[in-house]
Amino acid sequence: MSNASAQLRITGLGEEITALARLPWHLPLEEWPEDPSLAAQRGISRHIVRLVRADESQESDIYAVKETVLEFAKREYEALRELGQRGAPSVAQVAIVDGRRTDSGEELPCAIVTRFLPFSLPYRVLLSGSVTAHEVFNMANALAYLLVRLHLLGFWWGDCSLSNALFRRDADGFVAYLVDAETGEFQKKLSDGQREHDLDIARFNVAAELEDLRLSGVLLTGMDPIRASESVIKRYRRIWSALSEPQVLPANDRHAVERAMRSLQDLGFAVEEVDLQVQGDNGTLKFTPKLVAPNYHSQRLKELMGLDVEELQAKRILASFDRFRSREISKTPDRGEAAKRWLTEVFYKVVNSVPDHLAGRIEDAQFFHEVLEHRWYLGERNGHDPGLDFATADYIREILPNRLDSGAIGGKK
Repeated sequence: MSNASAQLRITGLGEEITALARLPWHLPLEEWPEDPSLAAQRGISRHIVRLVRADESQESDIYAVKETVLEFAKREYEALRELGQRGAPSVAQVAIVDGRRTDSGEELPCAIVTRFLPFSLPYRVLLSGSVTAHEVFNMANALAYLLVRLHLLGFWWGDCSLSNALFRRDADGFVAYLVDAETGEFQKKLSDGQREHDLDIARFNVAAELEDLRLSGVLLTGMDPIRASESVIKRYRRIWSALSEPQVLPANDRHAVERAMRSLQDLGFAVEEVDLQVQGDNGTLKFTPKLVAPNYHSQRLKELMGLDVEELQAKRILASFDRFRSREISKTPDRGEAAKRWLTEVFYKVVNSVPDHLAGRIEDAQFFHEVLEHRWYLGERNGHDPGLDFATADYIREILPNRLDSGAIGGKK
């Protein structure tokens, strides 16, 4: 055994250790060979980062490896583990690799390993391509939503930025995932001052990142980096206010509370507990959410069908199922049985239509959503509904060859 391997310590998830041990830890990370398709998925980082496969197979697991200091690696590993246990949108921690040495015995930095997030892209890849102003707005909305989710858990990020998030398509929008938790820490409950500090950091970082894209000539024409960063903060404040501040409702409106609950569900939050107070003699109610839980639609879908998808994808799938059930309720009145039929006759029929040479380009739920959108587009263009089978075949032929949500295909979903 060489001096390099004798010193190596890998601490982390048991089933991953064997695969990680085969990686070239005796080399500085910047010297690691990297698949060009993986290199394109890396964002900007102040650390050296590499995306690597567990072995030479294109279907093998993909990891993100970052060189850092042992103290920071341990802190980030624990933060990511806690975030994962609490259901936060974040990458999954895999291992800390310490005691690295070159074959000649020189010390190398510690590394933290996380699991690659399938179908995700860094903001620079998305914003450097062909995007609309609406898509940019949706990315800002996703980052604001992520920060709200973290703050509800009592997590102070300390370095909120576009660079420290990855974005996945979620129906017509995006969902943001935290990928760097090195500066973050948990509190029992964040104070307003701590939240405002995080917002100040986000405002500065996002404006600086977009200004860098503008100077590089790849930012959407006409976009103001400062106004764009402010839109993240404004969206955060609207969501936070809806989830935490009381609403005054007319007491004589029987559906007012139901509408208030539905408005929070539309934001993606299930309302588990509320405080409802009658306001004296003026005929009003004060409606205050006391306990909210994220992923309202995706949790409903998972319980009904076992599909694990993003929030807006789940909302679209449930709408498709509801239309199916309204047509078929006389044949299958039981909701659970109707769900099984819909999965077989609609969802899996669509997603299993993708030929092998185009498989893995888009996540299944996103593909289903885009086929439904394509069906609507064809209907508007031609003046009649072409049907789901025709829309699926036309999408696969005309659109799918030009769609690739991630150049990295393979590994665990």
